Amino acid sequence: MAYFEKIKKFGVNGFVPEGWYWLMRSDEVKRGKAYPAKFLTIDLVLYRGEDDQVRAFDAHCPHMGAHLCDGFVEGNSIRCPFHFWKYDELGKCSEIPAQKEIGNMPGLKSHKVREAYGLIWLWTGHEEDTEQVPVVPELVGIPLDSKLGSNFVKNCHPNVVMINAIDIQHFRSVHQLIVDLDMKVTPLTDRCIQFSNITPMPEKNAILKFAKKFYKSALTYEMTYWWGHTGSVMVGPDFLHFYIIFALRPTLDGKTEGQTILVTKKRKGLMGLLVNPILLFATKLVGDYFAKGDTIIFTRINFKYQTPIRADKAIIDFVEHYERQNEATKYSQFQAVPKKETVNS
Repeated sequence: MAYFEKIKKFGVNGFVPEGWYWLMRSDEVKRGKAYPAKFLTIDLVLYRGEDDQVRAFDAHCPHMGAHLCDGFVEGNSIRCPFHFWKYDELGKCSEIPAQKEIGNMPGLKSHKVREAYGLIWLWTGHEEDTEQVPVVPELVGIPLDSKLGSNFVKNCHPNVVMINAIDIQHFRSVHQLIVDLDMKVTPLTDRCIQFSNITPMPEKNAILKFAKKFYKSALTYEMTYWWGHTGSVMVGPDFLHFYIIFALRPTLDGKTEGQTILVTKKRKGLMGLLVNPILLFATKLVGDYFAKGDTIIFTRINFKYQTPIRADKAIIDFVEHYERQNEATKYSQFQAVPKKETVNS
């Protein structure tokens, strides 16, 4: 049996694991207005109430199906644009202008959202099982500055994009990295897995011997994955680490929509005003460097993992981690639209 025949979830359109998925930028949702959003087959309406909290509901009014993005935000409630039915901050029908009695009229189905890093995130798991939006492990509990980096679309499943960061073979071939990485795997929780390089900086020439002075032990490269669609990378010398979060989501046609998030420790006073923008810009350059060489690969890849080898150990660990993830049942089982074939001219 080929290895890929054992895979039931990894890289499979129609399976969506529980977790946080980015929806849209926070600054796109202004107070007092309603906005349309979509996650796979689910149409949503988002709005920011007078309390500055963002709320998300199924987009269509239960009465006759009008889209609520054309409605009116009143306080923390939303009113349908068609017959002016009003729904409160929990989605309960609170007013029907044509009659006094409301009775057991159906309300709006709510979706849990949270804001972090300048993005609005959608939780696809059980309501009572909410976890925090992913944070770089080294930065847990530390005040942060962040900035949105590049957004992108890749012509493959999010899982394929994610394994790229732990594919030690391609660091040599595509990026021509002169260090042979050796990834140590550490499961942090059932939903979070970490890969850390344990290979010391080589001393092949004078430049590398000098660079080694800034690394106490191994060359710093640490990838942390939540569920299988959001990851963070930590790189850099011991005195200065760079942090990037990659937030990915699947599309109906089997592609990946991604958003990079640049993160650094919050610094007070003049140091923060002057240094942090420079650090965040440098972080963007680091991310762009590694993303550049992979672009053409993702344009034409037809992923099917058939022949794993010893060098793929980190990838195999990630595949097995993903195979254990719980399904977000209300968002899964969509029928992916076949991707158009790329025609070479």
